[in-house]
Parts: sequence; C-alpha cells; structure tokens
Amino acid sequence: MQELDLARVICPLHELGDPGAKGFTMGEGDWPLRGFVVRRGQTVRAYVNHCPHAGFPLNFAPDQFLAPGAPLILCYMHGAVFEIENGECVSGPCEGLALRALPVKVTPGYVMLDDDVPLAEPPDL
Repeated sequence: MQELDLARVICPLHELGDPGAKGFTMGEGDWPLRGFVVRRGQTVRAYVNHCPHAGFPLNFAPDQFLAPGAPLILCYMHGAVFEIENGECVSGPCEGLALRALPVKVTPGYVMLDDDVPLAEPPDL
C-alpha cells in the first residue's frame, strides 16, 4: 500500500458534495499556493483561487465557490461564471478566459495535489 503524502492531501473525497467545492492553502511563507477543488459527478478538478479578470480570490466565504442553484463556479466579486470541468469563463467580464488548472489525483478516499505542482503561488499571477 502506498503512503499518502500528507503535505499534498487536499481533503477526503467524502467532504466534497456533488456538486461541491473546498478551498485549500498549501505551502509556507508569504506566497503559499491558494486553490480550490470542485466536484461534479465523477469529475474532480482543482484550480488556483485567482479570477483571471481582476486577480481577486473567487470566493467571498470559506468554500463558497459554486453559483447558487447551478453547477458552475462563480466569482463572487464580479459575477463571472466558469465551467467546472475545464475552468472556462462562460459569462461575465472575463468571458473567453479560464481559471488556471491544478493537476490532482483521486486516490482511495482522498483528493491529492499532483506531485509536480509547486506548493507556492504561481510566479506569473
């Protein structure tokens, strides 16, 4: 059985509703990686918590990344909406842009950040 790298565990899979989302911060120092994971059916994706329109975090409260009553990601600052499956903005001030994806893997019972992802804010944000 493979050991879990606890530094890369985002959350237990059962903590994500369907649809559901959960924010996370990984790394240390002034510029850790801030992201969120989102689930819809069997699809689990992760994105940097950074709106491509103005650079603000998408959520207004912890784990509040989904549009009310719709399976879409919502930027609460400017109302942009994004597809869960690919992070593409389908409406709002950043239409045609996309969220920055973070590769994740779902191991038995856990959602984990891929081993190749640096645990720091991307330098080009």
